[in-house]
Amino acid sequence: MIVLALLAGAALTAGPLLWSARRAAHTARAAEQRAADAEQRCAAAERRAADADNRARTATARADDAEDRAHGADTEARAAEAHRTVADARYAAAVRELGHLAHERIPAAATALNHPRTPVPGPLDTTGGTDELHHALDTALTAAVRAVLAERERTDAAARAALRGAASKIQALLIQVRSLLEEIQLSVDDPRLLALDFRNELTLRRVQSLAVLSGAWPGMTREDSPLAELCVGAQSRVAGYARIEITNHLREPRLAVAARAAEPVAIALAEILGNATAYSHPETRVVVSIEQGSAGALVVVDDMGVGMEPDQLERAGDLLDGQAEVLLTELGDPPQAGFAVVGLLCRQFGFGCRVEPSPYGGVRAILRLPADLLTLTDPAAPLSALAPRPITQTTPVFDAGDALPTRKRRSPRVPQQDAPSPLPSPAGSTPDRARSAWSALQSGTLAGRSAAHTSPGPEGPAAPEGVETP
Repeated sequence: MIVLALLAGAALTAGPLLWSARRAAHTARAAEQRAADAEQRCAAAERRAADADNRARTATARADDAEDRAHGADTEARAAEAHRTVADARYAAAVRELGHLAHERIPAAATALNHPRTPVPGPLDTTGGTDELHHALDTALTAAVRAVLAERERTDAAARAALRGAASKIQALLIQVRSLLEEIQLSVDDPRLLALDFRNELTLRRVQSLAVLSGAWPGMTREDSPLAELCVGAQSRVAGYARIEITNHLREPRLAVAARAAEPVAIALAEILGNATAYSHPETRVVVSIEQGSAGALVVVDDMGVGMEPDQLERAGDLLDGQAEVLLTELGDPPQAGFAVVGLLCRQFGFGCRVEPSPYGGVRAILRLPADLLTLTDPAAPLSALAPRPITQTTPVFDAGDALPTRKRRSPRVPQQDAPSPLPSPAGSTPDRARSAWSALQSGTLAGRSAAHTSPGPEGPAAPEGVETP
């Protein structure tokens, strides 16, 4: 019992202790749990702190990167502004260059096509700018010049075609007028008919020149024609024919121009004589000398006119040599086509011409006929009574009492053909005397034309060889 009592007392005593122990254990477990929770929260806090630190470092890096990007953006903005300034300057320079190209360079290049000495300006700024801009400007200038050339050729071709058709029709009509006048002269004794015939010949020469310029055939063919007669025939086509003095220095009086070149030579001579009389004083002479060399013949024409400037002589030489392009639109208004016509005929038929200052103070034109264009006429064929005879060369004659020879000039040979009777110069004018004078002049003109041996061509009869006076 005692034991039980002891046990009961011990039990009673141990109960609170056990409860206390349990309570202490539970408190310890709670404390451990709280400590574990605190450790977890501390670990979480450390993780959050680490994350915050990482985010802060990331933010700092981002801020630094943003600052770098902002600095780069500012640098790029400044560079873009500089580029824009340069681009604006280049654009302004390009606008100036384009304006200079349109208003200065292209017009000067177009002018230089007709006047080679005209300077063509270059770009405004040869040091600045870019090679691409200068290349583009030069390409545009070249394209503009090509377009001008193409348009000029097209316009000139159209003008030539129109002129060729008109000249052909007018030439045919003038030849019909000539034939009609020749018929009327056989039945009507009126001196005005001869003046009308002369004006018709002058008009026909002008039309022939236009036909040559337009690329058409001159419109007449001839047999082999004596050179002296061709010179007289050319003289008869010039308004100032009375001022022209022809001197024949040929060694062979029957030296003639081949049929294929006879009419072109006559046209060229008429143009040269026309220039000589037009650009010299009406009271001065035009001296023509026919010479025979070892390789052909020469016709030298000297006038006493105003002469030509060096650049005009150079331009004329280019036209006569065929080095300058002949455009109808560049011949002036009214057109000055004399040298252009001669140059075209020279290139087409093989003779030559050049101009130089004349000893008489005007211009000397030398027409050179090569040997392959020359021939001799039939000795049985009579020469024209109106053609000048060759001047007989002087021969030295020795006198007995002189130590040195002296020269005595012989008189020129008298023509063998029957020349037309001279016109009477009566003190008074009567119908009979006028009829006699007109008949004598008419017979002389017809004799000269008959001696020329002209033959009709595809577009009409040939031009007369003799001198025709109004």
